[in-house]
Amino acid sequence: MTNEVSKDILYIGVDDIDIDLFESQYIVPEGMSYNSWVILDEKIAIMDTADARKEAEWTHNLAQALNGCTPDYLVCQHMEPDHSALVGKTMMQYPTLTLVCTAQTVKMLGHYFDHASFADRILVVKEGDTLSLGTHTLHFIAAPMVHWPEVMMTYESTEKILFAADGFGKFGALCNETGEWACEARRYYFNICGKYGVQVQNVLKKAATLDIQTIMPLHGPILQGEELAEAIHLYELWSHYEPETNGILIAYASIHGNTAQAAHRLAEILRQKGATKVAVSDLSRDDMAETIEDAFRYPKIICCASSYDAGVFPPMHDFLHHLQIKNFQRRRFALIENGSWAPTAAKIMRHMIESMKQCEIVEPSMTIWGKLKTSDLPALEALAEAVLKD
Repeated sequence: MTNEVSKDILYIGVDDIDIDLFESQYIVPEGMSYNSWVILDEKIAIMDTADARKEAEWTHNLAQALNGCTPDYLVCQHMEPDHSALVGKTMMQYPTLTLVCTAQTVKMLGHYFDHASFADRILVVKEGDTLSLGTHTLHFIAAPMVHWPEVMMTYESTEKILFAADGFGKFGALCNETGEWACEARRYYFNICGKYGVQVQNVLKKAATLDIQTIMPLHGPILQGEELAEAIHLYELWSHYEPETNGILIAYASIHGNTAQAAHRLAEILRQKGATKVAVSDLSRDDMAETIEDAFRYPKIICCASSYDAGVFPPMHDFLHHLQIKNFQRRRFALIENGSWAPTAAKIMRHMIESMKQCEIVEPSMTIWGKLKTSDLPALEALAEAVLKD
């Protein structure tokens, strides 16, 4: 089913409410949207395709939007398969169609479409190039590493629309949209684009020179008005690795429940001492992407972990590894380790945190032997006081 964005621009994207894991790792209980549009003008342009899972529905939407017309251009802003899987079939279906993409995209085409040959039907564009469709003009903006190297965004100057590729996207199918953009957009940003803050800042600087009235991302709802302004503000904050909300994340990895008990007791103490927000995450059971979101959202993180095989219990190692690969930085940590005979968790956690930029560790770390005892409470109180200090 197509939807009218304006009299000349039709939405032909699709919702996927059956998908369980996006990119085989992110839980998406509300599904995903794969957004795509057709611009109807003297020349007709298709803006991206969709995931192969939704081929039949997307192809139907495209045909309905074209209403018997022949498209002239297929703009491929991003080669990730959830947006480009249908490029090859679309190019074969319309033999006169020209593929518009970056030089880096051309290099990737053969990785995904070895059965298709349309090398003589490609228009390579770069930063600053334009393409006139008639009334509408497309201006191409290089956006490398947001979040793949071939990515470009497209500004349509007549209707003042930024087709933002994976930028400003969010988890969730449009049919399940609640109207609250930031929540799932936050989890999406930190897990998909979180590593690439500098590259996001570069694109934001380019966007600031444009009169943008509408943002159309490849995932999630169209942004306009106050929601658009909020999205740009949050992207500025997130891409600079600045905490968004005053709060503390306690992330724990507990084998038999004793480290968990200490983590929850610490949370109680922090709240009693006036902490405005304390989020507690069980790294063995809770959604890792949610925990990564909280780590980026709050300025302070307390890591509580059992020792394991002369190292650290693997769920904590996994959490800290996720932070490392997302270029995590500019936060305060505190450490609690647990061990029955030779505690080693704090040493491993410290080593991993020290590899991150501008991350401070509150001293000293705390050791629990087996189970939290009454005699441990003064040290837990002291740790809470140290964490709460600015």
